[in-house]
Amino acid sequence: MRQSQPPIVGRSSPGVAGWTWRQHATYSPEFPWRRSMGRNRLRAMNQPPPLPPPFPSQASASDASIGRYSLSEFVRARGQRDRGHGLFELESERMLEVNLNGEMWTKTGSMVAYLGSIRFTREGMLEHGIGKFLKRAVSGEGTQLTKAQGQGRLYLADEAKKISILKLNHEALFVNGNDVLAFEPSLQWDITMMRSMAGMFAGGLFNVRFEGAGLLAITTHYDPLALEVKPGQAVFTDPNATVAWSGTLQPQIHTDVSFKTFLGRGSGESVQLRFEGAGFVLIQPKEEVYFQQQTGG
Repeated sequence: MRQSQPPIVGRSSPGVAGWTWRQHATYSPEFPWRRSMGRNRLRAMNQPPPLPPPFPSQASASDASIGRYSLSEFVRARGQRDRGHGLFELESERMLEVNLNGEMWTKTGSMVAYLGSIRFTREGMLEHGIGKFLKRAVSGEGTQLTKAQGQGRLYLADEAKKISILKLNHEALFVNGNDVLAFEPSLQWDITMMRSMAGMFAGGLFNVRFEGAGLLAITTHYDPLALEVKPGQAVFTDPNATVAWSGTLQPQIHTDVSFKTFLGRGSGESVQLRFEGAGFVLIQPKEEVYFQQQTGG
C-alpha cells in the first residue's frame, strides 16, 4: 500500500542534469507531492539548459573573489583612495601615502611613486651636525635619510614590510634604525648605542631615539607584538627581532656565553636584550638579516 508523503512547500530543488526548478505551493487532494513534482520535472526536461552568466557584469562578485577582473574593475578595486587621514595615510598595510606640503624625512630608497612637485635631496654628511656624523661612522649605522620637499602625494614602502604609524605627543621612543620609514621634521632624533663592551662585541648595537611631537612611520616583518615591561619583571628579547621600545627604558646586553659557544655548540641565543623598568618593547616574528650579517650569524 502506497503511503503518501507530506506536502513540500515552495522552494528550489535539484532537477535533471543539475538544473533547478520551483516547486509550487499548489497541492492535489490525493497525492499532492507526486503531481506537483511531476509537473515540475516535465517542465524542467522540456527547457534548454541555462546559459552561463556573461563575464564580467553579472559574475563580477564571484570573479573578484578569485582575483579575476576586467581592466576597469581592476583599476577601480586597486585604485588610490583618499581616506582623509591627514599627513600619513595607509593605502595598504604595506604602503604609506604622504600628503606632502613642505618637507619630510624618509628612508633612502623607500620612494615607490609620487604625484605633484616633489624634490628629493639625500642627507648631507654634516647636515645633522658633526656629532651624528661621528656616531654613524663609529656605529656603522646603515640607515640613510632622504629629504622630500614640495607638494604632492608621496608613496613609500620598504621590502613589503608592514607599516605602523605612531603619533608622539612630546614622548620619547627608541627605534631600530633599519625599521624607520619616515618622520616629520618636528621630531628630534639622535643615534644612541649600547653602553657596554658586550654591546660593542655583539656588533655595535645602535638605535635611533625620537622625541617631541609629530608622526613617525616604522616597519616590521609581519604583525608586531608589544610586550609590557613592569618593575621587577624583566623582559628578554632577541636583538634581531627587537623593533622599538619606550624612551623610559635602557636595555642592557645579556650574554649567555659558555665553553660550548666557542666550540660552535651554543644555543644560538647567546646575546639578548634585557629590559627593566616600566614601559613596553616591540618585537617582530622575524629576525632581521642585516644584523645577523653584521654579527657573522
